[in-house]
Amino acid sequence: MTRVKGGTVTRRRHKKIIKMVKGQFGTRGRLFRRSNEAMLKSLWYAYRDRRNRRRELRSLWIIRINAAARMHGMSYSRFMYALKQANVTLDRKSLADIAARDPETFGKIVEVAQTAI
Repeated sequence: MTRVKGGTVTRRRHKKIIKMVKGQFGTRGRLFRRSNEAMLKSLWYAYRDRRNRRRELRSLWIIRINAAARMHGMSYSRFMYALKQANVTLDRKSLADIAARDPETFGKIVEVAQTAI
């Protein structure tokens, strides 16, 4: 079998990985093997935390809706049930935004929900 020299391809691949982890502490930003480990770990953290961010945002929306609903004399669960009974199809993200930015409109939404029960 003939000898294959892959120096330029390997160097290009190594430089690409090292560039991805540039700025990390110690050898993680300089040596290929440590850089590769750090890069794989950081990509896995990024994948995981994109999902965790959605989870945390949903809980934040629920907290905001609950606080605004309690100011109008309803709990979060009763408010969401009443919205479903009234066929109001606003999602939690938009409800939380309305609750934070426009309390009068949120009060009208609560009134609509209360009449549906």
